[in-house]
Amino acid sequence: MTDKRWFDAVQHCEQTGIAYVLATILGTTGSTPRDPGSKMVITADTTFDTLGGGHLELDITEKARALLVKGMAGNRVEHLPLGARLGQCCGGSVTVLLECFIQPGLNLALFGAGHVAQALVTILGGLPGPVRWIDNRPEMVPKAVPANVQFSLEEDPVAIVDQLPANSQVLILTHNHALDFELVKAALQLKDCSYIGCIGSKAKAKRFQSRLLHQGYSQTHITRFNCPVGHPDIPGKRPMEVAVSIAASLIALINNNMNQSTEIRSHGIEIHKQIIKKLNCQ
Repeated sequence: MTDKRWFDAVQHCEQTGIAYVLATILGTTGSTPRDPGSKMVITADTTFDTLGGGHLELDITEKARALLVKGMAGNRVEHLPLGARLGQCCGGSVTVLLECFIQPGLNLALFGAGHVAQALVTILGGLPGPVRWIDNRPEMVPKAVPANVQFSLEEDPVAIVDQLPANSQVLILTHNHALDFELVKAALQLKDCSYIGCIGSKAKAKRFQSRLLHQGYSQTHITRFNCPVGHPDIPGKRPMEVAVSIAASLIALINNNMNQSTEIRSHGIEIHKQIIKKLNCQ
């Protein structure tokens, strides 16, 4: 657990595009370590603030991370008897609201570190959400990257694909057509990938589609694969022009996710109000 308070953690997660769960004690009976209104924030690898520690906090953290793994925003209420179920000496019980926020931003795996990717990263540094930038050539390791970008030198980039978190976007900009094809195949195996794009011409797209069909991929699978990538209304072949076109497509994707997230959050607020009203009536 870090020293950051829950409200500072929420601001940090919102600004950096990190998915998180806000856990709030809605009500208590008997002896409990924290009072109603106490909150903590849980991310995939960190917790902020506390609901009292012990098995209660461990159980809440496990449940919160299970929600994060699903990659879907939403709400869940847990009623936890501290003594009977969690073995804490307090002996009371708590009702906890778990609010899962999947940030409407990038969760991008960018394969390839050539001229287009280098130009694109300068733009992605100003967008919300983490970017994992991957290449297999030591000479392509950048000297510096934006704060939300993590460069990874990988001997086998294809092996990284099935390790990507839920709701990732995969963007393939490598120097090698054979590697591009293997990355596309691996990405199509991901059921929860929100975007798959590969740089190239319409001719390259047709070749890839034909090969995928011959290897047993269905037409439904193949329609998830975008090639050429970029916004059709932004022309140009210079690296920065192509990068701007690709960035425009990603921004459109982010805004679409943001609209969906707003609807989910509005629904969550209503649920929160209903739970509070019910508890107050008890």
